[in-house]
Amino acid sequence: MPKLAAFPKAFMQALCKDGTMRVSEWIQLASKLDIDGLEWYAGFLEMADEANWTRFRQEVENYGKVIPMMCCSPDFTHPDQAFRNKEIAKQKRWIDMTHALGGSYCRVLSGQRRPELTIEEGIKLAADCINACLPYAQERGIILIIENHYKDDFWEYPEFAQKMDVFCKLVDQIHHPNFGVNYDPSNTYIAGEDPLDLLYKVSGRVVTMHASDRYLIEGTIEDLRREEGGSTGYVKRLRHGEIGKGLNNYDAIFTELKRVNFNGWISIEDGVEGMDQLERSVGFLRNKMAHYWPD
Repeated sequence: MPKLAAFPKAFMQALCKDGTMRVSEWIQLASKLDIDGLEWYAGFLEMADEANWTRFRQEVENYGKVIPMMCCSPDFTHPDQAFRNKEIAKQKRWIDMTHALGGSYCRVLSGQRRPELTIEEGIKLAADCINACLPYAQERGIILIIENHYKDDFWEYPEFAQKMDVFCKLVDQIHHPNFGVNYDPSNTYIAGEDPLDLLYKVSGRVVTMHASDRYLIEGTIEDLRREEGGSTGYVKRLRHGEIGKGLNNYDAIFTELKRVNFNGWISIEDGVEGMDQLERSVGFLRNKMAHYWPD
């Protein structure tokens, strides 16, 4: 059966920007959930001190849980080689961080969708940078996972490989035992596309998943598809929410993942309204997982 983790979506400002929550507080809150692990974020303020890496690992493991996944955002599509080299160096540090925390999966991205880049140029830049990181990851037993992402909070432009066709072309360029896909169904809606269409194209490469759900606040899916896909900010028609009550068809998603013998980590990336909502999302996913993976 896949294993279940959670990400502190509701507390990112407090953990990464203003420091009003300590990482140990999040660990303690998450320890009360029926989950197997905590997905980590490289940008937690306290992660700047490398001495905290093994300390946090021990705190999590003291609660009988692990840190399986690292969430980070390299920008590999910058036209300047020196800039890309710095991003590769940052990615290698995040790989070291993942290893120190006892994790197995470290996210990569393509980079920003800079207007001067052609599709072919961007794919080559991103693929070359990811390939440059893979031997380093392999030496440390880490699998690099590329997410169908929307946009890092600190980026000017959205994800270069936000659209399905570009994402699939990039994934097809990289074949390595330490590389796979982190599938996020909700992000596909922001691109104005169908999450199941993407899943059917890449399901054989999926090794981890972000479980989330989004709701239409106004208009229809057709209205959403007529929009650009959120290139200047998060799509206003959509909002994060409780898993199982939004747009995603988890029966169809899990049917396909079961078909391809998926057995990786599913990390909850919702619970934006607090721990009660996150706990309900955990319950929903536990029930679905038990149905599709009864053994």
